[in-house]
Amino acid sequence: MRRREFIGLLGGAAGWPLSSPAQQPERMRQVGVLMGGLLEGDASGEVELAAFREELESLGWRIDTNIKLHYLWPGIDNEAIVASARELANSRVEVVLSRATGSTISLVREAPKLPVVFVLVVEPVGSGLVESLAKPGGNVTGFSNFEASIGGKWVELLKQIAPSVSRIGLLFNPRTAPFGQAFLPSAKAAGDLLHSDVTLAAVSSEAEIEDKINEFGNGPGGGIIGITDAFVTENRERIVSIAAKRRVPAVYGNRIITRSGGLASYAADYPDLFRRSAAYVDRILKGAKPADLPVQPPSKFEFSINLKTAKSLGLNVPPQLIGLANEVIE
Repeated sequence: MRRREFIGLLGGAAGWPLSSPAQQPERMRQVGVLMGGLLEGDASGEVELAAFREELESLGWRIDTNIKLHYLWPGIDNEAIVASARELANSRVEVVLSRATGSTISLVREAPKLPVVFVLVVEPVGSGLVESLAKPGGNVTGFSNFEASIGGKWVELLKQIAPSVSRIGLLFNPRTAPFGQAFLPSAKAAGDLLHSDVTLAAVSSEAEIEDKINEFGNGPGGGIIGITDAFVTENRERIVSIAAKRRVPAVYGNRIITRSGGLASYAADYPDLFRRSAAYVDRILKGAKPADLPVQPPSKFEFSINLKTAKSLGLNVPPQLIGLANEVIE
């Protein structure tokens, strides 16, 4: 275009209204979502993500318009988790929402400079993810789903539902739940008061699941507590089936297991934690630093009981306990 023509074009545009900043194309913000412990299509994970997206939208974000979510579902396979963490480290995401302890630890190891908001992490200080709950001190903060004291609550509930239980095993996989032993002191303390012996029931394979539940099913008084562990959750159908076959009462740290036929669960409201995490992602995208955002505990817990399973085990659940339940499956 000749200079004269260009000047003429400018002159002809003089009467056009100037575009306001709000009319300019918005920058698409990039957010990674590492759904540790779950495989793509998992129903519980979809519910959690729906709560996260809903809250983001209430904060003014519009999915695929001014914010892009990049999902990775590595399950519990360690190699897949590490590969997903590396993928995010090499991507252009600005912040990552990370689900579960193991996935978050891998992500921080592979991408130490990437801001991370975690959800469903047990003992974040003990796991080395943050310096303290009030002052995380690095690029990581988020929402913990349990404290170690919850072990005592699980034992109390199991004893209320199945008073004859006297031998209780805390079922978990040390690889996917390295924090598992943290629940033992509070669980043992409650067990001592309620005349029940509480021990660790570590497993690392499907075969060991059956062996361990059989161990507690041999003889009277056996009971199981399936702690909040990605391995336990992924293998919930098998665990519930074997526990039913061996008539072993069990309480779990994830509500979805009760819906899969488990006897009872006491757990944080996972979708609520995902909903609350959206506010931290929002603040980080707007310039806040994870170091300045304190780690928050769960504010909602849910007690769920499956009366059909209780009946099959010959258990009469106290009416007052049923009245306290957030969900009763009949």
